[in-house]
Amino acid sequence: MAANAMERLDLALEASNEGIWDWDFESGTIDFTERVGDFFGCPKEEVPNFFADHSFVHEDDRQHLAAAIQAVREGRSEILAVEPRVRTGVTEEGREQWKWFRVRGVPVKYEGQLTGLAGSLIDISLRKEAEQALLEEQHLTKTLVENVPLHIYFKDKKSRFTMVNTPMARWMHREKPEELLGKTDADFFGEEHSKQALADEQHILETGEAMESVIEKETWSGRGDTWVLTTKMPYRNRRGELMGTFGVSSDVTELVRTQRSLAEMAAELKARNEAYEEEMALAREIQQGLLPSEYPAVRSAKFGHRYLPISGLAGDFFDVIELGENKVGLLICDVMGHGIRSALVASLLRGLVSQARNQAETPGLFLGALNDGLVTFLKKAKVTMFATAFYLVVDFKKGRIEYSSAGHPAGIMSSEDGASLLPLGGRGKGAGLGLIPGTQYGEESIPLEGVTGLLLFTDGIYEVENSEGEAFLQNRLVQTVKRARRMPLEEQLDTILGEVKSFTEGGGFDDDVCLLGMSL
Repeated sequence: MAANAMERLDLALEASNEGIWDWDFESGTIDFTERVGDFFGCPKEEVPNFFADHSFVHEDDRQHLAAAIQAVREGRSEILAVEPRVRTGVTEEGREQWKWFRVRGVPVKYEGQLTGLAGSLIDISLRKEAEQALLEEQHLTKTLVENVPLHIYFKDKKSRFTMVNTPMARWMHREKPEELLGKTDADFFGEEHSKQALADEQHILETGEAMESVIEKETWSGRGDTWVLTTKMPYRNRRGELMGTFGVSSDVTELVRTQRSLAEMAAELKARNEAYEEEMALAREIQQGLLPSEYPAVRSAKFGHRYLPISGLAGDFFDVIELGENKVGLLICDVMGHGIRSALVASLLRGLVSQARNQAETPGLFLGALNDGLVTFLKKAKVTMFATAFYLVVDFKKGRIEYSSAGHPAGIMSSEDGASLLPLGGRGKGAGLGLIPGTQYGEESIPLEGVTGLLLFTDGIYEVENSEGEAFLQNRLVQTVKRARRMPLEEQLDTILGEVKSFTEGGGFDDDVCLLGMSL
């Protein structure tokens, strides 16, 4: 029974992907399981005792780790819970490699005396990197909102301010944005303007119609009148629930005071907005035009795609690369975020794809070339971004499918028997593009025989939720492909989109969506 219990414990630890450690204070030795050795890329016996030798710990985390260990040893804490960065190796170029670990430990006692610590650790580097990317994106957004020369504000259904930027607070003669929260226009403006603003916002809430490019006259108590160009819209949360309104205003007082008519002013500013929209529309058309409109003729294979950007410009893209009469490459890529920044990086990657075509027959080398090019550009631009990608090569002559992933979900293959994700072992996985210079991407290979179709996709297709907050996820996508696998390719792609949209119950997609299909 004890042996069975240990076997179950080993299985549980293996499934959890956690490593175990046991540090004996008296002997100064520490034991690690094989999983810890895997994290460090060396035998478990060679893993350094970074609990005692803090030279292996990132300098920003050493003091916290030491304090946490000391607290347990002195009895001030019953658990060791830290998330330090630990040096796990050095590259050939001499660059130190670091990983984030979630470390948990408890005191080990013998006859009431503390003799050591024991616990678990797990690699959380990907989560931490994603958190850092999210913080960077939030910082960029906050920087933009706080520094643009526009008054930005959000209101609840009762027209009370719930968020304003600093330029808006200063426009209202307040030092801090917090001084406006919970208040209405009536607390600042005269009755003429505050009543009109309230009526406009209630109309927006009732009809869902935006108020665009309207010049408003603001009347103040004890202050001269001002004029602003305002756009207000209904504000909905990510579930589509109406929460209030939000608006953007810009000061046009000086323009009005120069005796230009309000109609002329509105027309000019509206024309500027329309010009901007025309430029955005042109950019969208150019981006759409860069997508493949014709596919290469390779045996009897057929290709199809669906491309749904969530905003005007998207960071998703795909390509079908002709590699001869018996070989073809399929690439799908998803740049972090969406909008103009992502679209620019996507355009850059398209250029890198063209430059790397001489390596396109080997998936790992091809992704490596894209990564090195993107790393170089982002470093020069001092921008933190990344992209995920999945690339496969179908070789009809050899009867093989070879593929590699840069942090991207594996594609789906279908056959007469059903559908499943392409097996993606350790050799076929790699970091996202633009993160680590010199990354080497391994490859996986499967027989072509029996495969009737392939589907590559970005995460926007399955990261949707229904009204109960339940996610669609990849397993439902595989089952959808399985049901539609015998349909003609174009009908199959429409069916997949239709089932996902039906699952969201009208909620639609929250991210860009790209599907690339191949029928064999």
